Amino acid sequence: MPHKSKKTAARPSTVKRRKRTPQPYPKANTSNFWTEALFGAEILLLHATPVYYGLGIPRGDGSAVVIIPGFLGTDLYLTELHAWLRRIGYRPYFSGIGLNAECPNLLIQRRLNQTIERALAETGRKIHLIGHSLGGVIARSVAGDRPKDVASVITLAAPIRGTVANRAVLHVAEAVRLRILEEHGKGVLPDCYTGRCTCNFLGSLHRKVPDAMLETAIYTRQDGIVDWRYCMTMDPEKDVEVPGTHIGMAFNPGAYTIVAERLARAQSSAELLSPPSRARRLS
Repeated sequence: MPHKSKKTAARPSTVKRRKRTPQPYPKANTSNFWTEALFGAEILLLHATPVYYGLGIPRGDGSAVVIIPGFLGTDLYLTELHAWLRRIGYRPYFSGIGLNAECPNLLIQRRLNQTIERALAETGRKIHLIGHSLGGVIARSVAGDRPKDVASVITLAAPIRGTVANRAVLHVAEAVRLRILEEHGKGVLPDCYTGRCTCNFLGSLHRKVPDAMLETAIYTRQDGIVDWRYCMTMDPEKDVEVPGTHIGMAFNPGAYTIVAERLARAQSSAELLSPPSRARRLS
C-alpha cells in the first residue's frame, strides 16, 4: 500500500504586521537651505504684479494691522508690507519689539502689548495681526490671549505646531537661548526659548482661536528654514499654500493676495463676519 504523505497544517505567520500609524502631517519635501537665497527674486516679482499697486484685490476698511517680524529680524524688513497695507486702505503698525531674539513672553509683555493698546485706542475697534516666521508664532499666541481685541490673525511660514527647523537655525536659536538665560537669570523660566517652556506665551499659543476670529496660515513647500508641515493648522479652511521661500514670504505676491482677501473677510463689526472660504493652493 503506497505511503500517503501527511499534509502539513498551515501555520499562522509569525511575522507581525506593523500597525499603520496615522500621519498627522502630509509627506514633507525637504528644501535646501540655500534655496532661500532666491527671496530676492520674490521682491522683484512683487513689484511687477498688480497686487503690489492694490489692483484686483479688496480695499481695506481703515482698521489696524500689527505686523511682527521673524527670528533675528526687526520691523525694518517689513517696510514693504507696511507700505502696501497702507496703500490698500489699512492702518498698519510696526510691532515695536526691536530685534526678535528675546524671550517671546517678555517681548509681548514689555513691547508688543504697548503697540496693540495704541492701535486699539487710535482706531477704536479690533485689530488684525500678521506675523512672519517666529513673528507668526507670537501673533498666534497673542490671538489666543486677547480674543476680544483681535479680529483676525495671519501667519506667514510660521511653525505654529512645533519647532522643526534647519540645523543651522537651531544652533543659532540655542545661542540666543543661552544669552537670554544669562541676561535675565531667574526672570525667565529654565526652559525659556524651547517647546518645553510653561510660560504664558506657549500657554496662549495652545489656546483655541474663537470661531469669530478669522485665522489663516500661509505656508510654502519650498521652505528651506522650517518644516512647512508645522506651519499648517491642519484645517483646510485656514491653510493656504503659495510657492516661494521662507524668507521671501514677507514679499510674496501670492501671500499678499491672500492677506488682502482674508483681511477683507475679517471685518471688525460682527454683522460682517462670515465662515471662511475653503483654502486653495496657488500655483
